[in-house]
Amino acid sequence: MAQIVKPEGATVKKTIVGRGASSKGRTSGRGHNGQNSRSGGGVRPGFEGGQMPLYRKVARRGFSNYPFKKEYVAVSLDTLSEKFEDGEVVNVASLKELNVVKGMDVLVKILSNGEITKKVVIEGLKTSAAAAEKIKAAGGEVK
Repeated sequence: MAQIVKPEGATVKKTIVGRGASSKGRTSGRGHNGQNSRSGGGVRPGFEGGQMPLYRKVARRGFSNYPFKKEYVAVSLDTLSEKFEDGEVVNVASLKELNVVKGMDVLVKILSNGEITKKVVIEGLKTSAAAAEKIKAAGGEVK
């Protein structure tokens, strides 16, 4: 039976930078002299050699509401009629239970995509005006 042999050059020893002449030969890949050849050398992130750095050049003005933005997960009426039975209560907990929405602090809004024929009770969820109308027309309730 033949022995499996790895091809020549398959394993190459890792170059350890900055450990003297023995690791790769002479400067060990760091050039000759200068700031970057020394241990602990180099400049901080964002340093541009004394030129005014970009992060200081770009103006920061005004107010951004981004950190306070609320994002809602959209749930269509088709999904509700598929997953729920007549008379069931639809809230965040029941939607998580049926894997309609995922996550801890999730905000849900019901949109009027599709039709609903079942009488469901919506509790504690945002609904679009059209969706609320369709739910009430089917005999459901929006609390």
